[in-house]
Amino acid sequence: MTLLDEDGVRVTVQEAVATVTLANAARRNAQTPAMWRALAEAGRRLPGDVRVAVLRGEGVSFSAGLDRRAFTPEGIDGEFSFTKLARSGDAEIDALIAGYQEAFTWWRRNDLVTIAAVQGHAIGAGFQLALACDLRVCAQDAQFSMRETSLGLVPDLGGTQPLVALVGYARALEICGTGRMVHAEEAERIGLANLVVPPDELDAAASDLAAALLAAPRDALIETKALLRGASGRDYDAQRAAERAAQTRRLRDLLGTPTA
Repeated sequence: MTLLDEDGVRVTVQEAVATVTLANAARRNAQTPAMWRALAEAGRRLPGDVRVAVLRGEGVSFSAGLDRRAFTPEGIDGEFSFTKLARSGDAEIDALIAGYQEAFTWWRRNDLVTIAAVQGHAIGAGFQLALACDLRVCAQDAQFSMRETSLGLVPDLGGTQPLVALVGYARALEICGTGRMVHAEEAERIGLANLVVPPDELDAAASDLAAALLAAPRDALIETKALLRGASGRDYDAQRAAERAAQTRRLRDLLGTPTA
């Protein structure tokens, strides 16, 4: 079933798995505000029985980042340029960026597990989109780079928090500050990639991971994801309390026991 096919984004659903495809291979899946709106809409349209979402890119690159037309005075089809953005008021800039960030936030919902299948370049916004997902399966030719700082900007699409969580502050600063390439082998070694496979095995590896996740009962996986996502913001005793509360809910649900 196809849920969406517009502005370089195609969404299909097969049983409990949604596949979100960046479908502008001719431009290496360069991102635009229209694509971001389509990605945000994809999250809103997912049926409630979808448990896993796989994000992939057509062609040789996952996503080469922001469409370079944004750096020209004319901008992207008249709707976006850094020149136009800089001339806006603070509140307008904040609101615009918040709107763009919506394309990157829904992937972390507790009722879904999301997998980025990354091949070729994942640059800037492409890197941040891969970071938006819970898990990353990478082809051996995958290359990540956070180029924003090198361009005089900052990563502003939700990528900084998960990057620090995955690789630590010092390495995250070095990656962002230098804008260098992180190749697949290093990405796996530092915890950025969960798995690295030959390019022709990427889709199959993502599908196998999705199937393995679906083998767990849905509510148990939802509770576990919520526990893990919240762990860094709790101290040890608070985390243990959260575990107890989650387990109480699971036991009562499994045994059909009403709340005391």
